[in-house]
Parts: sequence; C-alpha cells; structure tokens
Amino acid sequence: MTTNFDQLLERFHATLETFDDALVRDAVARIGWAMPVRRLEPHPLTCLRQLDRIVELAPAGARPLVELLAERRGDLHWGQTYSEADFGKTFIDNYGWLEVFGTRGHFVNDEVAAGLLILGPDILYPDHHHVAEEIYIPLTGGTEWRMGEGGFRTREAGEVIQHTSNVSHAMRTGKEPLLALYIWRGGPLAAKSTIAGTTTRGKD
Repeated sequence: MTTNFDQLLERFHATLETFDDALVRDAVARIGWAMPVRRLEPHPLTCLRQLDRIVELAPAGARPLVELLAERRGDLHWGQTYSEADFGKTFIDNYGWLEVFGTRGHFVNDEVAAGLLILGPDILYPDHHHVAEEIYIPLTGGTEWRMGEGGFRTREAGEVIQHTSNVSHAMRTGKEPLLALYIWRGGPLAAKSTIAGTTTRGKD
C-alpha cells in the first residue's frame, strides 16, 4: 500500500509540473515534497462513480494521476465537509474530496494542503469563502466558476484559478463531472468555510 501512496504523491507532483503558470510554479517550489505517510483507512464515496468518465475527459498531462485515482479509488480516504442535511442527498452523492497532503491527508504537511475535488454533473457548489488562499486547476472542462461579485463563467481544463483570502467563490457543473486539483496555503489548513451565512468546518 505504501508504494501506491508514493505513486499518488509522485503523480500529483508530476501533474502540477505540467502547468506553465507563475502562480503554480511558485506554489510547487515552496512545497517540501519529502513528506511522511499518514496511515488512513479507506473511505470511498458515492461520487467516485464519476471517475470512469473523468478518466475519459482528462487531458494527457493529468491522465496518469486520474487513472491512478480511478484504479485505487477504494483504497483512498475521501472526505466530505457537508452532510445531506446541508445541501440534500443529490449534492452529497455527487461531491467529495481527497486530501493528498496536509493536516489530514495521506501525507503529512502542516504548512500547505493539496488534493482533488469531485463534483458530479448538474451540481451547484454554493458561494463560500475561507481564510486560506486557494489555487484551483480544473482537470476537466465545462464547469462554470464564480468569484466575488462576478457572474459564472466557463473554465476549461488546465486553467489556473486563484481565490485569495476570504474571497467568495462558487462552482456549477454542466453535463460533465468536475475533477479539480487544489492547493491551500497561507491560512488554517482545516479552516471553517462560510456558506450563505453558515460557518462549517472543512475544505474547499
């Protein structure tokens, strides 16, 4: 199992290296990649059924990582910040995240957290904000993103999206699922996100 986790970190790092963007390069350079493994029990979620389609949609540079996620989905510890009581069963069945490294991830890092978010088709992730800066890179295209007071606009795979501290943001998928890589830095790594006036502990 350790070998598989090593591959997860290696492919996550390699995927980040494919993006020629100053913000991403800076983030990658600041990460200490020699991280100890944290032993976590597998925790699969209903949203993982989206991975088969996500493999088909992912760009070539991200495919090794996405294929590993799909192959080892049942071995990884997937999380959810919210419950069915928050947004309903449809949202919960189509939502989940994997922290690759951070304070709760498969690898220990107390300075930065990073991982992957899944949203199924036709899902709205409502406006929310948090103290930590967040860098998102969608690995599938077609999802609409909103930031601050702006409207929704479609982002394609490989675009780099930065949410600075406490800036409100939302996502709305279309007919295809979303897989997005994220990096949290510069704030509490298990912060409380505020959504529609409600404060909830969690990520993304």
